[in-house]
Amino acid sequence: MYRLRNWLPWIPLENPKRHLFVRNLTFLQSIRFVDFGVGDVQENSPFDSVFSDWPSFWDVIAPLQSPSTVTETQRTDALFSALRMTDMIEIEAAIEPCRLLVASFHPSDPFRSGGVAVLGNLLFRASSFGNNIEYLNEAISILREGLNLPHAERWGVVPVLIKSLFVRLNLQDYRGDREEIMQLFQMFADHRGTKSPDRFRYSCLWAQLARIHGHPSTSTAYDYALSLMQESLTFAPTVDIQHSRLVSMRDDHETLPLDCASYQVHTGQLQKAVENLERGRALIWSEMRGLRSSIDQLRASHPELVDKLAAIHQDLEVLALTSAQNDYGDGGEEGVEGMDPFGCLVVRQQGLLDDRNEFILQIRARKGLESFLKPPTFDNLRSAAVRGPVVIINHSRWRSDVIILLHDSPPSLIPTANDFYERANKLRDQLLDGRKKDLDSVEYEDALRSVLKELYELVGRPVIQRLNELHIPEQSRVWWCPTSAFCSLPLHAMGPIPPDSDPPRYFLDLYIPSYTPTLSALIESNKLGSRTSGKPSLLLVVQQDASMKAALGETRVVQSVNTQVKPLISARATPPAVLKHLQDHRFVHIVCHGLLEPGKPFESSFKLYGGKRLTLLDIIRSRLPNAEFAFLAACHTAQLTDGSLSDEALHLTAAMQYCGFRSVVGTMWAMADKDGPHLAQNFYESVFSVEESQGVCYYERTAEALRDAVIKLRGRTGGGMTLERWVNFVHYGA
Repeated sequence: MYRLRNWLPWIPLENPKRHLFVRNLTFLQSIRFVDFGVGDVQENSPFDSVFSDWPSFWDVIAPLQSPSTVTETQRTDALFSALRMTDMIEIEAAIEPCRLLVASFHPSDPFRSGGVAVLGNLLFRASSFGNNIEYLNEAISILREGLNLPHAERWGVVPVLIKSLFVRLNLQDYRGDREEIMQLFQMFADHRGTKSPDRFRYSCLWAQLARIHGHPSTSTAYDYALSLMQESLTFAPTVDIQHSRLVSMRDDHETLPLDCASYQVHTGQLQKAVENLERGRALIWSEMRGLRSSIDQLRASHPELVDKLAAIHQDLEVLALTSAQNDYGDGGEEGVEGMDPFGCLVVRQQGLLDDRNEFILQIRARKGLESFLKPPTFDNLRSAAVRGPVVIINHSRWRSDVIILLHDSPPSLIPTANDFYERANKLRDQLLDGRKKDLDSVEYEDALRSVLKELYELVGRPVIQRLNELHIPEQSRVWWCPTSAFCSLPLHAMGPIPPDSDPPRYFLDLYIPSYTPTLSALIESNKLGSRTSGKPSLLLVVQQDASMKAALGETRVVQSVNTQVKPLISARATPPAVLKHLQDHRFVHIVCHGLLEPGKPFESSFKLYGGKRLTLLDIIRSRLPNAEFAFLAACHTAQLTDGSLSDEALHLTAAMQYCGFRSVVGTMWAMADKDGPHLAQNFYESVFSVEESQGVCYYERTAEALRDAVIKLRGRTGGGMTLERWVNFVHYGA
């Protein structure tokens, strides 16, 4: 794009080749729009403007009667025109001229493989219209020959051959085709000249097909797909575009790590299943966390390597967190390198990634650093369970399993019933549908009650039984690490638990539950930081309005329990002020509105003074090494935005955990304003009831304090206490 823009001013308007430059530039802009959503091309038909003035196939095919006079431009026009055909009669009529077109290329001409790809494509499409096996066999034959031509992969010979063989396999179930397909999948996945997202998509198809047929390449295919999933993430330069890319690939992205883990459980590789579940989930958080935690890993053992890597990682982080609101432009503007702003961003990012990869190879060449920045092993991950078991729920259509991770013994597997997958989806849908009704209605209360009861039968009963078998005493800490549909279900509140009692008992009555989006996030929260003795200072951020009448009451409660509270109220509660003061406090309590933006998780926010917003993106830009605990007394802080990916956990609670807070209290839904004072008082009285001399940090008490405060909230009489009001509160982290 940069070169074409620079050439165009030098090409006279009357030059007959000028339209080729314009057409190619528009084509590249269209590709960039599809890949990154950047530019002015209309989303509903991004390629229409490129081909609107393209000559028809029949206009450019006539010179083929004298192949020696055919120009490169005419051949290119013919190839692209043939691909645009949709009418079956026209496609069949074009096959013979395309044969002549392919024959007109010199054997060493790089466009010959393009001609082969187009002819194979026409034959394949003709066969699919009329179930013509002869066309299909000819397509396979010519595409096989095309594999040996220069630039075959770049012209898409391999994908068309895979599709053709796949159709014939379904028609004839020929074993030879199956073996060839598996080999072609690996060839395509290895081709560095093809975009990572395309290679990822075909790797997923390879894994699925190999698993269906019990092929020995299944494990290899899953490994390729998981590696390419991470690579396709860094294909996009900023986190908002990365999320958009993941959403566009959600059919593969959301299921791949879960399906891979289910395969490894099926083959008896339980530890490998845990590793790959970690490797394939919360990719954006993992990538960002790697930019920060890797420096700490080096600083202790090889301080001489820190400065260079830290500079690269800091630049990458700044680029990745470039605001989604930026107008990158699509041409005309020239940056320092003569490119438009987005082009500069991409080139800068790719250069930094190249520098980083080269430097990481140098680091890994040193003794003791061979595994630097490689995916964590099971031995690393089991440290997540150092303070209590972690219950991982893998929700896959192939098979679903519950894995209890323990610190000092092998993981414990709980197989599930054949209908587990469908029942979980039904519960998620039942809860989401129920929430579309009046949330104060009897219908919604009944729906939530039904979900909690069924969730106990599905997950709670077998987990509690296994915890008893493992001699995990009641009132122990238990962490939930859910996937897929379970990310939206209140596992901490499953029940009631038989036998019936008054009041009824739920999961949180037996254990002290917390959540973690990944094992690595929990490990990071459990790391020992700079320990400060004494009661922590607490930053109180309050921004009330007419709908939050209890906010000041909650403020007074928090101040009465902790004399070291620093209020930051109303006029001073602006995003810069909040971020500045967070640097100086170990605890923070935020009372305001929490807002979600459908389809834009990085714009989830706290509403502060004057309507200004402290966004999720603002939060993750911050570095708060001394932070310990955050109480988010706002709506939707642990809720995913509509259109977001469940396993990416892009919500405000996870963002607070990422930027440094070891423990966070959040809300699954909207919070009832009147519950704030009562919950806060019981919570902080529990946290600060005794001094830290017992060796338990104040932030480590917050999970139990929340559980106890919620039980007291649940037991309040009067005021129309509903299930949602106490189920709403969740604890993340240490």
